[in-house]
Amino acid sequence: MQIVTGNYVDILNKTIYPAQITISQGKIERIQKINTPQQHFLLPGFIDAHIHIESSMLVPSEFARLAVLHGTVGTISDPHEIANVLGIDGVHFMINNGKKVPFKFHFGAPSCVPATKFETAGAKIDSEGIKELLASPDIYYLAEMMNYPGVLFDDEEVLKKIAWAKHFQKPVDGHAPGLMGDDAKKYASAGITTDHECFTQKEAQGKLDLGMKILVREGSAAKNFNALIPLLDENYNEMMFCSDDKHPDDLVLGHINQLCARAVAYGIDVFKVLRSACINPVKHYNMKVGLVQEGDAADFIVVEDLKDFKVLQTYINGALVAENGKSLIEAVPFETPNNFHTETKSVNDFQIKATSEKIRVIEALDGELITNEIHLQPKIADGYYISDTENDILKMTVVNRYGNTPPAIAFIKNFGLKAGAIAGSVGHDSHNIIAVGVTDEAIAKAVNTIITNKGGICAVDHEKTSVLPLPVAGIISDKDGWETGKLYEQIDAHAKALGSSLKAPFMTLSFMALLVIPDLKLSDLGLFSGNQFDFVSLEA
Repeated sequence: MQIVTGNYVDILNKTIYPAQITISQGKIERIQKINTPQQHFLLPGFIDAHIHIESSMLVPSEFARLAVLHGTVGTISDPHEIANVLGIDGVHFMINNGKKVPFKFHFGAPSCVPATKFETAGAKIDSEGIKELLASPDIYYLAEMMNYPGVLFDDEEVLKKIAWAKHFQKPVDGHAPGLMGDDAKKYASAGITTDHECFTQKEAQGKLDLGMKILVREGSAAKNFNALIPLLDENYNEMMFCSDDKHPDDLVLGHINQLCARAVAYGIDVFKVLRSACINPVKHYNMKVGLVQEGDAADFIVVEDLKDFKVLQTYINGALVAENGKSLIEAVPFETPNNFHTETKSVNDFQIKATSEKIRVIEALDGELITNEIHLQPKIADGYYISDTENDILKMTVVNRYGNTPPAIAFIKNFGLKAGAIAGSVGHDSHNIIAVGVTDEAIAKAVNTIITNKGGICAVDHEKTSVLPLPVAGIISDKDGWETGKLYEQIDAHAKALGSSLKAPFMTLSFMALLVIPDLKLSDLGLFSGNQFDFVSLEA
């Protein structure tokens, strides 16, 4: 039997009072008011309502070791990334690894594997595969339905997947950036219950009005907190917080606790903030997470105050898993499954003959997943298109990692590199190799560094190569969270030393092949317009 004392924050009844919590066999046996003044605060643990654990470049057990430091006790986790590499086996790898540590992962069935037919992925999960996954008690929901055109145009396979979620009485997550009006209405009426992709208040409010729950996302690349937080004051029962994608160096610094602090600083009532951060995800997804009520699992945190939310202790099932900045979760061994079957490339593979005086260029936007299509005059030398560092129009490639095929080539603006190249096999959604560089030689060097390591991220110039190997499916490190975060910081610094002005150049790079986010992106099969939902030519 354990007793923990503090100022008990009863979110549901909007009261705070000194109390002692009695824990027995991992559950809260009693919450009792006391007369002794208390310094610290007791409240439910934080929930990340939508995250791809893979984007932390950590296996679930290592992610948990970091997350509990910041008061996170559970996640709604979409194993979409590893599923696109390894299929259902990848989903089971994540579930089984997560079970080895005291943390409450709630995985979904990835709805879009492959994400589209316009790219080469490593696996496929059809509606029968979705049925198999949703039948499992380890799967809590149908993960983000990115194929919103499939919903709008009544694609048979898409509708079967949604129907299976309804059959098993599990929620369906959404993913429909910019969708509004009648299209949003049809999308919601199909049974889609959430969206984490809103980037304007108008869009989010429209989806709230349709009965959807809106997630305020603040990740390493996509940052929509400032745009959406004004809606929380009146819609706190229908909103949640998420990171979606969180790189390891950012996870070392903080998690959902940071969003709570920012929301309170913005002026939102603390009970509304905590409702969104702690209660709403548990209720919506029927999570196996306690809410600090008698009889609940003893999942709660002790924080210094309700302003900065500095976490002093984290408890899961009554076990103390973090205290004063130290994780008490032990590392566990794990395997390193992979799927990497391409050979090294030559410099000539990245040459492309010039045929036009205007080309389509991807305009990357810092802190956004969306991109623009712009038409610009290319730089040409010896009859070939080349990078134009003066105007920041750089050559980009996506290389199929699952087989030997010619690289796809395009051009991108706003990466800012003045020398060298950066590359990675974290390339949403199919996780082919993506690289941006100032010369074909630098691009080839970066791509081959990734191939040699069978996955990773790297920054290269003529003197130096910085690489973080990712041997687990080519997207996840085999090191612990702290070491991975440190290596990531070093490579990030190298990329910025090469001239990149992006806040998170590797995270932004990873989304430049994400075809389901408008507008212009590049897959291993060619340049793709998200607005037209079809391939387009490089020549404008």
